[in-house]
Amino acid sequence: MTTWDDTWPQTRLEAHFGDRVVRCFAQRPQSLYSLLAAAVARFPASEALVCGDERITWHELFGQTTRLASAMAARGIKAGDRVAMLIGNRCEFVTTLYAAAHLGAIAVPLSIREQTPGLAYMLNDCSAALLVHEADLGERLPSGADVPALRLRVSLDACAGSEDYLTFLANAAKTPPPPVATVAEEDVAAIMYTSGTTGNPKGAALTHLGIAHSALHYQIGMGLTEKDVSIAAVPLSHVTGLVALVATLVWCAGKLVIMPSFKAADFLKLATQERMTHTLMVPAMYNLCLLQSDFDRLDLSAWRVGAYGGAPMPVATIDRLAETVPGLTLMNCYGSTETTSPTTLMPQGQTAAHSNTVGRSLACAEVIVVDDDGKEVAHGQLGEIWIKGPMVVKNYWGNPAATASNFTGGFWHSGDIGSIDAAGYVKVVDRKKDMINRGGYKIYTIEVENVLHGHPAVLECAVVAKPCPVLGERVHAFVALRERGVSAAALKAFCAERLSDYKVPESYTLSDAPLPRNANGKLVKRALRDQISAFATA
Repeated sequence: MTTWDDTWPQTRLEAHFGDRVVRCFAQRPQSLYSLLAAAVARFPASEALVCGDERITWHELFGQTTRLASAMAARGIKAGDRVAMLIGNRCEFVTTLYAAAHLGAIAVPLSIREQTPGLAYMLNDCSAALLVHEADLGERLPSGADVPALRLRVSLDACAGSEDYLTFLANAAKTPPPPVATVAEEDVAAIMYTSGTTGNPKGAALTHLGIAHSALHYQIGMGLTEKDVSIAAVPLSHVTGLVALVATLVWCAGKLVIMPSFKAADFLKLATQERMTHTLMVPAMYNLCLLQSDFDRLDLSAWRVGAYGGAPMPVATIDRLAETVPGLTLMNCYGSTETTSPTTLMPQGQTAAHSNTVGRSLACAEVIVVDDDGKEVAHGQLGEIWIKGPMVVKNYWGNPAATASNFTGGFWHSGDIGSIDAAGYVKVVDRKKDMINRGGYKIYTIEVENVLHGHPAVLECAVVAKPCPVLGERVHAFVALRERGVSAAALKAFCAERLSDYKVPESYTLSDAPLPRNANGKLVKRALRDQISAFATA
């Protein structure tokens, strides 16, 4: 019988990034650009991208990226320069990413929901030389005086103060294509800014080595091939979009269908039309699909891999999907920007048996759990999850202090509280900062949320700490209801039957409105904690 460990190709220990010794695939692509070159060489006439009515083959994608690289080079963009991308889910995100890779430049994806101060900070922090942006975001751009290193702005459509994209391309039409840059595996391929809870965001430096390993981890772990069709319903500017979807589907030479934004009805329509086989979304997106009245009647028989991450998948959702899409294999993924996306993956067919875990460590990932003194704990014991491997980022761009405080011996401190069982399954119980300390009793919010999710009237919920002058913190629950008429007292009684008394939420905020989420679909607990703090001090 083939086991999880048997599915991976040969690995070996290698020295990288100075003093890190990490396990690597012996055979692997050497750069972000080499992923595209391989797909073009293997399947030039096959479809690579679908964006609305636009369908682009691998040969056409190669031509578009080469022309854009020529235009960039003609204006002085070279290896090592930072190319910022304020682009939503559209084909130009992919062409700009690979045009930068062609030149050995560093892509800097920026969220289209970012506002002027944040854009100014990030453009200055990475000293971006070029910004490619959507025209309707032009009003948010900082002035030239506020971003002095930015030499060139190119707008995908007409926008005052920026060069027009088509004109930019046309002006370089007669310029011979520049040679593909030779890059080292440890060179930075992309800078992705992490959203911190306090202070300015940190620029995680993703390398060619890390992206190549992540693409291989996804491709092998999920069994993806050139026959797969995936829908990008999460932002491409997020590490999941850039690595798990774009880079991985390019490496597989599969087809990527790009949605401008997620709407459950539109997603399901595309899934049936394009015969979708794979996607990666947050659990809330799956729940929204299940709420569609026609879900049971849709032909989703081609859908075989449903990956998810960012939050636990409610058991009720797992069961419903198993009933309605029997050919679908659900796979939990755990990772972050700093790990270039995946660290663990649920082995195929194991979700039902291990639904309270995030799967097992990937072939080249080393995961340990440590106590507050940095000492590894025994199987099943809780501590902070530390992660090492070739996919862990090189550093935080231009921020040696943050790098030093977040890395130890090549291990990145995840800030997640979890455990590893004897079989190697990793459980994540909470963010370190989300844990509630009620008079000395530690309460992991995910445990309480899982209980609340079991109530039939609860659509979604989030548990946060409520300041208390006596106990320090108490347990408060924000609950979005499927139906009105359910009281806080009823929810409290439901929890009291299933939780230790100190874990039961003592106060509730009930609503029929959805809880706040960011552009990637992740719950924004910070906003909920701010609500509680504002109420407590009012």
